[in-house]
Amino acid sequence: MAVGIIAEYNPFHNGHMYHLQKIKQLYKDEEIILVLSGNFTQRGEPSVIDKWQKTEIAKLAGIDLIIELPFFYSTQSADYFSYGALTILEKLKVDKFVFGSETDDIETLTAIAKTQLENEEFDNLVKIYSKLGENYPTAISKALYDLTGKNVNTPNDLLGVSYIKTILKNKYTIKPIAIKRTTDYHTEDLKEITSSTTIRKYLKKEKNIDIAIPVFEKNYLKKENLHFIDDYFPLLKYKIITEKDLSVYQTVDEGIDKLLKKCIINCSNYHELILKLKSKRYTYNKISRMLLHILVGFTKEEAHSKKNNIYIRILGFNEKGQKYLNKVKKEITIPILSKFERNNKLLELELKSTIIYSIPKTENNLVEQEFQNHLKKEIKS
Repeated sequence: MAVGIIAEYNPFHNGHMYHLQKIKQLYKDEEIILVLSGNFTQRGEPSVIDKWQKTEIAKLAGIDLIIELPFFYSTQSADYFSYGALTILEKLKVDKFVFGSETDDIETLTAIAKTQLENEEFDNLVKIYSKLGENYPTAISKALYDLTGKNVNTPNDLLGVSYIKTILKNKYTIKPIAIKRTTDYHTEDLKEITSSTTIRKYLKKEKNIDIAIPVFEKNYLKKENLHFIDDYFPLLKYKIITEKDLSVYQTVDEGIDKLLKKCIINCSNYHELILKLKSKRYTYNKISRMLLHILVGFTKEEAHSKKNNIYIRILGFNEKGQKYLNKVKKEITIPILSKFERNNKLLELELKSTIIYSIPKTENNLVEQEFQNHLKKEIKS
């Protein structure tokens, strides 16, 4: 069968390469299928390089088939993110899903996922902690500790719980498999294996990052290719000031829209705005996603109409990936898109997000690239 992975590659680094090498050791002859976040990520920020460059890097790293995770799923909370990506892998008949984990303990992560789904006390405890002023992620962590005695609070394990919860809730046949992360990826120092967050900080300061990335990636991370959230702040500020009602946008809660309009006037950058909005209830990531949805114009009405409206958009493949796709495509029950169509309702939000993403780097013709066929070989009918 095939092995599935889910990633943002923002940017791809040696830790990702290690992950792929372990998969190839465990499943030597099986296809590797990647569901990849596009031009914007789950943290609510732009990808430092665009999805076409990330696709090329993924192929150079040895991935066989690359599928885009739609903007609707890639820029929302972990549960939406997990549902979108795992549904795509399930529809593609992938039987194994491999993810990085700090604990490498599938049994514990599964027990925690089952507690969230099956224990009636869980939701009550989350509500209690929320009323006491805890933000949602902290309320969940405290509720789970009360019920299981286990404290899962590292990023990849938390996401792993969301993955497993999605599989259980939807009765997917895909098997989750954890690979232990070998080091602290969240150190501020640049090392051979370092987090994407640290690498992005170095890139922004125009510091050398060669030690942390594969040699084949170096030419993709040139200054003229890079996107950072501050590049979009003037447009975001304009939208917040001029929009009459910000509450129409996805993840903008009633009340914070007024605070946004009040705070934005005296803010000179993106980080400053988030610090003014940040509270126990509103985490950095939650605010960042909210600001992105305002920036792109992703409304609650759009979110409601597109819920569970999922498709397979092919970004790239090699010969092995093409053969796999041809083998399973007759069994796939959701739309398969190998090219971008201007009047395709499924892709309206994707096009809008690409237009916004392209604004600071208009010379790259990213909007035009959406309509080019990036697949060197046609999929056989």
